[in-house]
Amino acid sequence: MRSSVAPGIWLLRTFSRDSWYRGFVLLLTFLIYTCFHMSRKPISVVKSRLHENCSEIIQPPNATHDPNNTTWCSWSPFDQNNYKELLGAVDNAFLVAYAIGMFISGIFGERLPLRYYLTAGMLLSGLFTSLLGLAYFWNIHKLWYFVLIQICNGLVQTTGWPSVVTCVGNWFGKGKRGFIMGIWNSHTSVGNILGTLIAGVWVSGPWGLSFVVPGIIIATMGVFTFLFLIEYPEDVDCAPPQHHGGPEENQNNPEDPGSNPYSHQDHSLEAAAGSSKELSAQPAAISFWGALRIPGVIEFSLCLLFAKLVSYTFLYWLPLYIFNVAHFSAKEAGDLSTLFDVGGIVGGILAGLISDYTNGRATTCCVMLILAAPLLFLYNHFGQSGIATSIVMLIICGALVNGPYSLITTAVSADLGTHKSLKGNAKALSTVTAIIDGTGSIGAALGPLLAGLISPTGWNNVFYMLISADVLACLLLCRLVYKEILAWKSALNTDTGSCLALSPTR
Repeated sequence: MRSSVAPGIWLLRTFSRDSWYRGFVLLLTFLIYTCFHMSRKPISVVKSRLHENCSEIIQPPNATHDPNNTTWCSWSPFDQNNYKELLGAVDNAFLVAYAIGMFISGIFGERLPLRYYLTAGMLLSGLFTSLLGLAYFWNIHKLWYFVLIQICNGLVQTTGWPSVVTCVGNWFGKGKRGFIMGIWNSHTSVGNILGTLIAGVWVSGPWGLSFVVPGIIIATMGVFTFLFLIEYPEDVDCAPPQHHGGPEENQNNPEDPGSNPYSHQDHSLEAAAGSSKELSAQPAAISFWGALRIPGVIEFSLCLLFAKLVSYTFLYWLPLYIFNVAHFSAKEAGDLSTLFDVGGIVGGILAGLISDYTNGRATTCCVMLILAAPLLFLYNHFGQSGIATSIVMLIICGALVNGPYSLITTAVSADLGTHKSLKGNAKALSTVTAIIDGTGSIGAALGPLLAGLISPTGWNNVFYMLISADVLACLLLCRLVYKEILAWKSALNTDTGSCLALSPTR
């Protein structure tokens, strides 16, 4: 007598071959960008070791420094009174290079094989991240060394985001894109958490390993990417996704019956699947200015500039803020700061889910930004009053700050990269993603720089700057929010009219 099919095998058989490949690509790209963010995080944890108060540290018996010097244990050149400006310069070297490189990276990403492009970027990222840590073992105390390595690292890390978003866009259509990408985009927060925890293991000892170990991990993942990344479904005989909405979308926008303010008309890609591998059927890559003319690209790009300014200020300065204000140890401050990223995971998923349900990407972002502003004020004034209060407020702030950031860099970028005006040409996805994230990276560079310049005048002023940025990000979406409200009103009127027409007369 034979037993029935094992439950595990029955579960495996419920998924199609295409679903397994899509799941594999989603997981692989998740791990890839987790490694990218993991390698960026250690510098924020190690800052508290590069400059620290040495008055409570027992001096070695053979010490030759001034007994009154309270920074003798700090790492030169960050042992000076202007250490915040110097650390801000190191952060800014990475972020400015990243912002500039991002505009170029998307153009290369459309024209080069993504697998080779990503692999090279990850190997070089591993090299430059490790070189930061080797400054400890090689006893390097030159500011130009840290700045130069950060510039190089910023440039090579631009290979990551346009490539993974393009790859996911190649495999997944518009349906439930916000929810799927909201979960997928948690790689940002997961990478930040892993980077903090890994760096925290060695931050109180040989802090160079806080950089070397993440560098080795991302380089190893680069080799794995070269071996297993699949760029297009057609490469393994899978069906391409449906990038455009169904007939129900025709009622969403009163100005354009075929689409919502920044989504797609109903075009089927299945008819072109058979010839998708032929060179003659491949669409031409879009120009930079052509991508800028896509409706919604400029508004969302500028909104992301201010949203990312807030997010990256927390990314680079939150551990030091907790260390200075709450007086935790360097490791405890780093561990506590990961709760902001835990909130970011929740916020990204919620933003995607809500925007899918309401079909209102801009409105979802705007509401979360409005709620984030007062929460930042409350966290600064009451967040350090107790450990429980700090935990709860960090998670809520992380959700409201990173939710819009996550939604814009993933689902919105993918929507705009397959916009109706492109007439089915999805080759623009990498360039559009690069424009949006590149503009956002300008804010990411400005945030930590301004925090370094403003923090000597008091942390309150830093938070006022962050609140102002949140408000500006919200205002930039007003036009798109208005169009979404008109679309909802039109859809509601249409549904009401249909119900009245179908109701029996008395």
